[in-house]
Parts: sequence; structure tokens; C-alpha cells
Amino acid sequence: MSKTRVYQLAKKIGVSSKELIAKLNEFDLEVANHMSTLDDEDANLILEYYQSEDKEENGNKGKNNKTNYNKKSKNKNIKDKDKKSEEENLTNQNNTKEKELKLSEKIVVKELAEKLNVNPNDLIMKLMNLGTMAAINQEIDFETAEVIATEYGFSCILENTQEDMEDDIFEEIIDNPEDLVKRAPIVTVMGHVDHGKTSLLDAIRETEVTAGEAGGITQHIGASEVKINGEKIVFLDTPGHEAFTTLRARGAQITDIAILVVAADDGVMPQTIEAINHAKAAGVPLIVAVNKIDKLNANPDRVKQELSEHGVLIEEWGGDVVCVPVSAVKGEGIDHLLEMIILVSEMQELKANPNRPAMGTIIESEVDKGKGPVATVIVQTGTLSVGDSIIAGHTYGRVRAMFNSKGKRIKKAGPSTAVEILGLSDVPEAGDKFIVAKDDKTARQIAEKRQQEIRAKNLRVNQKVSLEDLFNQIQQGKVKDLNVIVKADAQGSVEALRQSLVKLTNEEVRVNVIHGAIGTITESDILLASASNAIIIGFNVRPSSSVTNLAERENIEIKTYRIIYEAIEDIEAAMKGMLEPEYKEVVLGKIEVRATFKVPNIGVIAGGYVLEGKVTRSSSARLVRDGIVIFEGKISSLKRFKDDVKEVLTGYECGIGLENYNDIKEGDIIESFIIEEVSRA
Repeated sequence: MSKTRVYQLAKKIGVSSKELIAKLNEFDLEVANHMSTLDDEDANLILEYYQSEDKEENGNKGKNNKTNYNKKSKNKNIKDKDKKSEEENLTNQNNTKEKELKLSEKIVVKELAEKLNVNPNDLIMKLMNLGTMAAINQEIDFETAEVIATEYGFSCILENTQEDMEDDIFEEIIDNPEDLVKRAPIVTVMGHVDHGKTSLLDAIRETEVTAGEAGGITQHIGASEVKINGEKIVFLDTPGHEAFTTLRARGAQITDIAILVVAADDGVMPQTIEAINHAKAAGVPLIVAVNKIDKLNANPDRVKQELSEHGVLIEEWGGDVVCVPVSAVKGEGIDHLLEMIILVSEMQELKANPNRPAMGTIIESEVDKGKGPVATVIVQTGTLSVGDSIIAGHTYGRVRAMFNSKGKRIKKAGPSTAVEILGLSDVPEAGDKFIVAKDDKTARQIAEKRQQEIRAKNLRVNQKVSLEDLFNQIQQGKVKDLNVIVKADAQGSVEALRQSLVKLTNEEVRVNVIHGAIGTITESDILLASASNAIIIGFNVRPSSSVTNLAERENIEIKTYRIIYEAIEDIEAAMKGMLEPEYKEVVLGKIEVRATFKVPNIGVIAGGYVLEGKVTRSSSARLVRDGIVIFEGKISSLKRFKDDVKEVLTGYECGIGLENYNDIKEGDIIESFIIEEVSRA
């Protein structure tokens, strides 16, 4: 049911909004102000009431009721105004046809002023008259903007929102069962670091991936395809190091089968347990590959026992999890493992419709110097073709070229296919969903809306403190911030470092990754670090000489790494230096008071003898009398005879004055001490 605003109905009737509000209240229709809305049914009833009153007034001029009296007194003026109003309405209606304004649900005051071609200050004054306090850069809603625009002779139309556009494009396509065809399984390889995940994939693909990787650790998600007995299997290799928990979780979410690699000589480790949890959370079948069975100290039974303790019960122990013993080095059990993958996938009856717009997931993205933004994607349903307009997160573009897992250029990619695509406007986030749009315009509009939302969110995060959150910030005043800027060669590495560094936050030090992006370290990063008092971490990237020189001038620290866990360890060390230090008291010496002297304008001076250790001018002092601390404070003066000295050692006499304290007696013991800072372990 549509709504009518009070001011619109008042204008239609020919009365003021104030009069109409009073009349509505008589009819028990409670309205707050001229912006309140009425159902069409109520609006029509009020309209009929006023129309019937007019007829009654014209046909019963002799009646002296209150309504007629009021009407008669203003009859001539009303008629003149009505005639003039009708002419104005006709003129406005004609103008409105020429002055339609499309507005979004929210619009900035400055932007509305530009659309209306009026001074922003005039607009702000009109808003104040409506009871809306808004600055030039603040947003107002569509309804308020509509009231203002109407006063300037514009009619407003609510343009399609981002949600409307996305609903149109992401409208679920229901596939007919006869259109579905069998698709290849997407398999994720998981497990603890050094348990042989990449080596196992090497054995399957007969490639040497590990040899080219820093420290022998897989740094990025990779995708590859293999065939066995004519059946295709798509493998995703997720890194095993704990820093890549985020990537591993994403791999489990887009996979059909998870292979859990456990070393027979090492057993279940922390990352093994994480991998199990990710697979369970994703609800995907698990296949256990017990690797390194060729080792002398291999103990597969112990592995099976430990797995059962974490809810993974293999088939031979009465469970439903397939377990295959393998040796990636010798190639043993590889064929059997692949056969089990095909068997499990057949049980799942994996199907997809290739004859529809493609949908899938971004699994990796980076900027290539020669190619620009490059994204590796998994097509999960439909067929992706060269020339398709796609949306991926806040990016859009037309697919200019596609390459398969072997680097061969292809024109089409069906379900369960991993491809590298070119043509996006920017680098999408790893894990973003992508979809084919009907045209470039729609893709661009949705992507730009998402970019605006991201910018608005960042502005809200970085905005100045307000009275509302001032107290919260005061409460957090004891927390030290370690600001970090992360630059890496791939989006997955940025995510991994971001997640790992944030996890280092504790009660005393908060780690803030204020910026993370792919690409080399730039002068812009240095300036941001200077403004934010941040350090810069580069992973597999190096700054240029000019950037390095600027960093030196701005006193900004740049740390570059090739192995992720080295970066994490260094940040941990830096954090320990930042933690609130522990303090301990170190007693330097003890002085016995043997005499006291009153000095005019100074106070009481103790004539003392250093029994042990030493006393220094900069140290603190504690006056002890009969084992009870009487005073604790600073030493105001320290003398040897008439000379001021910095310290007095054991066996020497001295004169000591205590700051703002005169109650010193013979026999008192003065302890000289300092507070020493102890680094946190």
C-alpha cells in the first residue's frame, strides 16, 4: 500500500500543514509533523471530507455552524488562492515533467545542492527549518531530500539500489535436472607443515614445485588438474603453516573433498587439528593420506589412534573415513589415493549446469607487470568465456584472456575448472565470489557501489573522535598500538600476514594492520607510515632506492621477508619490547645517620656514614626507623664536607638532605635505591 505525506495532502486540499495536522488529530489519526505519512485509504477519506465540506458550504450558505463561519470568512481569499494555486499546479506539473531527479536512498547534502543547482548553505538552512541538522558532507535520506527538491520544482524518483541491481543479477537460476551433467571433484590438500602436502602433489603432477619455494613452504594457493582413467580431478594446494589458516579455511569452503596429509613419523599436530576442524565446518568428506610410510620410524597405527581422538575414525576401525598409506618420495599408494578420490566423488554425485552464466570463487590474485590485475578462479557452475563481463567483489571487467593450469590459452572454462583470467579493473580479494553480468554497465555500477561502500566504511573508521565514543577511547588509553603496513606479492600473503599479526594482540599491545595491499613498497606507503607512526613489512617485495631514501628521511622502518613465520617472529619480538616493562627495586647502599644539623632556609641535614654499597645524588631514598619505613622520596642534596658530589662509596661520611622531609633522627638508616626496568620474557 502506497503512502501520502501530510504536506503533499495539505497542498492538494489547499490548507496549511498545521491546519491539516490539527484536523487529523481530531480524527484520531496521530501524526508528528508534515513529513509523516498516511495510508492511501486514510488520505482519501480526509480528501472526501474536505470536498464534502466545500459542497455543503456552497449549498447551505444560510447555516451558521462553526465550519461555515470559518469558511465564509475566508471564502473569497480561498477562491482566489485556489484559482492561483490551480494555475501554479499546472505550471509545476508541466515543469516537473522536465525536472525529474533520480536520487539514491542516501545522498550527501553537497551532492544534492549540486543536483538542484543551489547554494549548499541555502540547502542547510532549509533542512534546519525542517528540523534536520546536517552539515555539508553529511548524508540525508531520500524522503528528506524529496521534500527539499519539491520546493525547488523537482520531482524525485528513487533509483535502483545496489541491492536491487544485485538481486537482479544474482537471482538464483534453478537448473532443470536434465541440464545437469557430471563434473570433476575439487580437492583440497590439507595438513601440518612439513608433512609432505606439496611433495604429494608433486608426485601426482610429476612436477617439482617445492624446489622453487622459499624455505620449502608453500606460500600461495595453487590449482592444478590431473586425469586418471579419463576422469579429471582439480587440486587446490593450501599451505600448511599456521599463518595460512585463513587460506586453508577458504580452500575448505570451495572444495568437494579434503585430503588430510599426516606424516607417519610425526603424527597429529596442531595444524592437522585445524585442518580437521575446517573440513568438518565445511561439511566435506575427508580422505586421510598417511604419508612417509617409507621412513624407518613410521607408525601408521599411532596416526590412526591419534586421529580417532579428534573425531576422525577410519574405515578399518569401523568409521567412514577412507585412509590411504602413501609415500610421496617413492610414489607408493598414489594411484590408490586417486582411485579413492574418484570413488568418493561418485558417491557425492557431483553435477553442474554448463549452459548458464558462470559463477565461482577467486582463489588467488596479484598484479603482473605485463598483464595487470590477474586472478585465479574456480568455475563452480556455468561456463566462463572470453568476452564475458564479470563482477568479483569490488572489481569488474571483461575477460580478455584465460589460461588453464598448464598456462595454455583457452576460450571457455566449464564447471570445476581452474583458470587464470585477465581483464579486471583491479585486484579482487581472494575468496570473493565472481559472477557473469549481463553487460559491462551493470557490472561497473555494482562494483562502483561496492567501492563507495568500502570508502565510506574507511572514512567512518578514520573519522575524528566524537563525544559519544570519547569515553571509550579514554578507557582504552592504556593500550599501546603497534601500527603495521603490509605489502606483499599476492593477496593471499597479505591476508595471511594480516590475520596472523592481529592474532598477536594481547591485553597490553594491540596490533593494527592499518593498510594491506599487493605490490612493491611505494612513497605513498612511507607517507602513510609517517602519518600513522607505523612500520612497514614487505613480503617478497623490495622498495626502490628513492623509497628507501624517503624512509630514511622520515625515520620509517622497513622490514622485508621471504618466509612468513620470520615476519611473525620479528613482530612478536618487537611487541615484547613494547609491553609495559616489569620493574624491580635495586638497593644501592645503606647509610647510618650519626648526627643531624639544622640549616637555615634548607631544613635538617643528616650526617651519615655509608655502611655498605653507595649512595648517589640521582637515587631515591628510604628512611627506616626501627625496621619501619618512615619516609620514601628523593635525595635533595648530597655533600662531602662542603662540596656537592654525585656519589659516596662505602666507608665514607657524607651529608644527606631528603626532599621535603626534616624528621631525621640519629640511628635512622637511610637506604639508597633505584627502580630498574626488566625486559619482558
